[in-house]
Amino acid sequence: MAFVPLVPIGDPLAALVDERTATDHQTALAALEDALRARRVEVHAGWGDEYVARVHKKGKLTARERLAKLVDAGTRAFEVGTFVNYGETFPGDQKSPGAGVVTAFARVERRWCMVIANDNTVASGAWWPRTPEKIERAQMMALRLRVPTIYLVDCSGLFLPEQSKSFPGARGAGHIFKMNSLLSAHGVPQVAGVFGDCIAGGGYMPIISDRVYMTEQAYMVIAGAALIKGAKSQKITSLDIGGPEVHVHASGCADVRVPDDDAALASIRREIARLPTSGADFYRGELAAIEPRFAPVELASLIPADHREAYDATQVLARLVDQSLFWEVMPDVGDEMICGVGRVGGLYAGFVINRQGLVDDPAHANRQRPAGILYRDGIAKISAFSRACNDDGIPLVWLQDISGFDIGREAEVHGLLAYGSSLIYTNSTNTTPMFTVLLRKASGAGYYAMSGLPYDPVVQLSTCLARLSVMEGRTLAIAAFNTKLDDNFEIVATDPAERAKIEDGMRQTEARIERDMDPCVAARQMDTDEIVELGELRAYLATLVEMAYQSTGYRRVKNPRIWSLHDLHAIVGARR
Repeated sequence: MAFVPLVPIGDPLAALVDERTATDHQTALAALEDALRARRVEVHAGWGDEYVARVHKKGKLTARERLAKLVDAGTRAFEVGTFVNYGETFPGDQKSPGAGVVTAFARVERRWCMVIANDNTVASGAWWPRTPEKIERAQMMALRLRVPTIYLVDCSGLFLPEQSKSFPGARGAGHIFKMNSLLSAHGVPQVAGVFGDCIAGGGYMPIISDRVYMTEQAYMVIAGAALIKGAKSQKITSLDIGGPEVHVHASGCADVRVPDDDAALASIRREIARLPTSGADFYRGELAAIEPRFAPVELASLIPADHREAYDATQVLARLVDQSLFWEVMPDVGDEMICGVGRVGGLYAGFVINRQGLVDDPAHANRQRPAGILYRDGIAKISAFSRACNDDGIPLVWLQDISGFDIGREAEVHGLLAYGSSLIYTNSTNTTPMFTVLLRKASGAGYYAMSGLPYDPVVQLSTCLARLSVMEGRTLAIAAFNTKLDDNFEIVATDPAERAKIEDGMRQTEARIERDMDPCVAARQMDTDEIVELGELRAYLATLVEMAYQSTGYRRVKNPRIWSLHDLHAIVGARR
């Protein structure tokens, strides 16, 4: 079959929800997204205007100012890891907004790159607890997508009072240099600009890069002047020890000496321009990106904030894919799941999304069962679809709103453990880029099976509505206090004081789980990569999908005439 049978999907908003319902949904979401924007402003401010002024007084730019000058005019950077460490305090009542480092996908000379920039307004770009993990996560994204990696280094080394939480361990600061090495070994270009302090690990970080630029204010040292003065009683400046005079002209640890930040950024842009251009246009063919017929901002009106309320998953897809055109694969199997192919930014991507509400139960005529749950046929369907996308080289987007797996005797008889294991195996061994979005519920083993973060998607995004947990708060409280409840989940104890204690314990447990399900908690501890507004979800997906096609020659990408998906479609269609 030579053609991908994309067909129109979706309906106008007015045909789906009445004005009052749409307004209620928008209002509930707006409160959450307003809080998100306020938190983002707080993180972007670093340690505040006073520290920005200190940076400027030295004739330097801040990390985000450097990023803004680096990206192509008229484009935006897509940050990941914005809320790492958000709300946490460290010795001296200090905070580390964004863990003291900016990591973002940015278009530079028409090529998507991963930019890693030390926030020099936060303890001079020091590495806090989780800073190494955040840098390593960004490096892994770059490695998986084979996109050039740019380091904007201005780092005073470890935040020493908390060194035990960032120096040792499998993902400690030293793992950054292993990731530098792996990127180099896989042929991923790395370019570094050194703009100021580069002490200890900060000095090692740029060295493996293919090109290293140093400004006149920059130095790279294993130990700074203060430490050398204490250890060797030598009075010498850090610039004398490891400035551009040393590393460009004597040691060869850097390549080029430039006067200032602007010159370094311009030089980095020239280096990126020398690299091969993106393969995305080749894979687009004659097609360009076309907006959906239904605006992505309408998602705010469609998806209820209350996770118990249903919505039409097809309408979500209609507001994410180009022209609202979609090819649903295996539509007559596993009704609780939708899987298929659409274009995003002119490029093909596979989609898997959970239906909501009720669907027909194939085992019992005239009976329905709740969607948002994985049953046998749906698991088998998305497993086969995931394998086919991997075989065809199609990037795969998982849109989660899932309560978990089916449970009970019938589920066990149907072998859900084995079917689920097959899906987990598939998603664990796929090599095609996969991206996961937590739309709303992300519960239990369903979160795992649908390529949750433990199964290594390249990027996992969360909306403000996302709820990541083993189970809902009330259900978990019942499970935790199960030994004190009867078969109807009523408290067994008759003593008033004991009953009150159990009731209070259950309330506190439920409240704590509800607090923990805040996506900002997940983002703070790196259990999700970024929180995005619903209206910007398509823009993020378009960026991620384009990066999946940018670098050529490192993975198989079939032309659509010979997709395995066509064979799967024909085989399943022949059964009807």
